[in-house]
Amino acid sequence: MEKIGKYQVTRKLGEGATSEVYLCHDPFAEREVAIKVVFPDTLTDDENRNLFRKLFITEASLAGKLTHPHIVQIFDAVVDEGISYVVMEYVDGGTLEPHCNPDALLSADKIVEIIFKCSRALDFANRAGVIHRDIKPANILLHGETDIKISDFGSALITTSMVTQVSGIGSPAYMSPQQIKEHPLTLQTDIYSLGVVMYQLLTGQLPFQASNNFSMMYQITNVEPQPPSSLRPEIPPAVDRIVRKAMQRELEQRYQDWDEFSSDLAAVISSEQAAQKKEEFADSEKFNILRGLPFFADFGDAELWEVMRVSSWEYCKPGKALMFEGQTGDFFCLLASGEVKVIKQGKLLNILNAGECFGEMAYISRAEGSVRSADVVALSESRVITVHNEDLDRASDICRHKFDRAFLAILVERLSLSNTRLIGV
Repeated sequence: MEKIGKYQVTRKLGEGATSEVYLCHDPFAEREVAIKVVFPDTLTDDENRNLFRKLFITEASLAGKLTHPHIVQIFDAVVDEGISYVVMEYVDGGTLEPHCNPDALLSADKIVEIIFKCSRALDFANRAGVIHRDIKPANILLHGETDIKISDFGSALITTSMVTQVSGIGSPAYMSPQQIKEHPLTLQTDIYSLGVVMYQLLTGQLPFQASNNFSMMYQITNVEPQPPSSLRPEIPPAVDRIVRKAMQRELEQRYQDWDEFSSDLAAVISSEQAAQKKEEFADSEKFNILRGLPFFADFGDAELWEVMRVSSWEYCKPGKALMFEGQTGDFFCLLASGEVKVIKQGKLLNILNAGECFGEMAYISRAEGSVRSADVVALSESRVITVHNEDLDRASDICRHKFDRAFLAILVERLSLSNTRLIGV
């Protein structure tokens, strides 16, 4: 096969029972894409036709709707008598499956970081009215050490759809008790499945061992799994507790939402870093810091991950100079924690606290060769976020728009404060 529609085929990536996947080149967008081509017999076979057609249409219907850095994006879909296919983002990396092997386990801190990112991606999907229903290592792609993308939404439950949903689908070993019993499903079914994935990544085995699906389903609905630390002693008790809560059989005892799950994961990472006095930042810590700063109140999850991508982070000791009066600058900073002082010609102008920005006029004015109007020096141990103009220029339109609105709000606030001071005089 040389072409699929307008896409030039580069090579075949693999195939499954119902489809094959090709790496292709999109000549219009100038990018590599992965195209899943459904075998013609899959959609015409009398026995399975309705099931596979519904699954294909479900995945195709999500084209352009789940744009998130940790979800494989679906760009296009074609349903035709001759060929039916879905055009997706190409991710250069394998799945999590190899790291479920006892001989290739990741460290616990990396696993927690991966699961955190999965939780935020699935929260984003849920807010868009999508429950995945088939979370498993094979559907989570790993790029680099901890960057992930969730794939294969063919089994998804679209809660906003009026179409009758297919039941009884998914992978039994990862199904929640409610999914096995074919109860109405909520986001908590994906929480359970992600808990199973976390267990398997930590220990190298599934929480329940069974010789057939019936035995597996019985154990899921009736048996309490042993804690991960019983199989891997170095696993912290806090991680044991997270897995146990995610995999609770009863909905009332399971995590109630993704924020609760994510918060516990982030707390483990933060405590681990504090204990080791690490000066680097985990992505989960960055994400939670940004989400807690007033400056980013109007930024969605996708934009916050983008901010992390275009920024650099550092710890600063008291007395460190961050900006110099009269120096040219092509970046601005946000204070994640601590205090800094603003000094002009030796006189104290202001003290800034966590959540405030400085040096932003270099971005707002865009005047070539513009210089700083004051010194900025750390007063206490601080965490500083730096964004260079050229990096922000490469961000998405919506991300830059959110920055512009945030800066505008700051300028209005400062102008109002200046007017109040003048009236007071």
